[in-house]
Amino acid sequence: RGGWYSLYPKKATDLRTSRARLLEMFTDTTCDPEIMKNATDTYFSLLQGFIASLDGTKQENKLRFMQNFKWTDTLQGNTPSAQQDAIFELVSMAFNVAIWHAKFASRLAGKEKYVYIPHLITPAEKGRDLDPRVMDTYMVQCKAEAQEVTIARAIELKHNATLIATLAFETANFYQKADHTLNTLEPECSSKWRNYLQLKQHFYMAYAYCYHGQTLLAIDKCGESIKSLQEAEKCYSRAEALCKEYRQTKGPGSTAKPSEQLFFTTLGGLIKNTLQKCERENGFIYFHKVPAEVPQLELKASYGLAEPISFEFPAVSEQCTPEVYTTFDLTKGAKAEKAKPKQEEEVKPMKEPDLKPQKDKGCVIS
Repeated sequence: RGGWYSLYPKKATDLRTSRARLLEMFTDTTCDPEIMKNATDTYFSLLQGFIASLDGTKQENKLRFMQNFKWTDTLQGNTPSAQQDAIFELVSMAFNVAIWHAKFASRLAGKEKYVYIPHLITPAEKGRDLDPRVMDTYMVQCKAEAQEVTIARAIELKHNATLIATLAFETANFYQKADHTLNTLEPECSSKWRNYLQLKQHFYMAYAYCYHGQTLLAIDKCGESIKSLQEAEKCYSRAEALCKEYRQTKGPGSTAKPSEQLFFTTLGGLIKNTLQKCERENGFIYFHKVPAEVPQLELKASYGLAEPISFEFPAVSEQCTPEVYTTFDLTKGAKAEKAKPKQEEEVKPMKEPDLKPQKDKGCVIS
């Protein structure tokens, strides 16, 4: 979603080539984390030659403002934001690498971008991808989606209900936190995203109450178990309603259909069957009164939580030497950019490959 547009000697040619290669990896269905890392390291090591000081001092690199970069944003359609600043390119590309890893169901959270963002000459505009609220939301959502994989694995391996309830509760809290992070953004660009985060929050609260109900039944608290499962039904119904609202809400990005996925429909049947079982056993064995208050989910996971993988930019490329720097004509680049009239234009976004899981495990990362 960006552009490297200019002129200049062989060094810039290498940079353009490595950048084009990295952009290709975003839509290449055969790309894996190792290939992505190699492409990322190659480009970032060259790009840092336009940012870092080569003499070890704090003197600003003279090439930093040589090139104009344009990137579109998650919530702003195809109208790009532009800055003539290599740091803007670095953090924008790093942001998209982090998103690729999220799509690959990785646990990369991209914390290192915050080292560079404060050094941007032009602060990020509200609602753009480098807006701290958008960045923070993505990072929390990455953690939540990593947790979804953990929950699906725990269910598949038939771990105890208490662990699954705890992980689901933590995941719901992640989605709630992500939603609250967006609450100060304009509704026209954030409503659809917030609908998605809210439906996921209620869905995983339904999971938490369902498995918490199983835990309560196992310790002969049948009345409380029934109440917990009734609350699971309410949360699930709310998630279904939010799914419809999400599909009908206009906004940037593609529209997922979570209510049609196996992981969603399976939970509905599990809640219904478990509740019926509890009610039968209460009528024949326990004769417990169903409490008016919903049992508290005072759950805190001690293990099983996904942790983000540390990310670091590579060192400056060995090709970046003082001798190479003397070949750049900064006046030529500055004049070429200033001569261009400023105008709004659309940048055609890269089409994301439509990947279908080969085997449905009941877990989908959006």
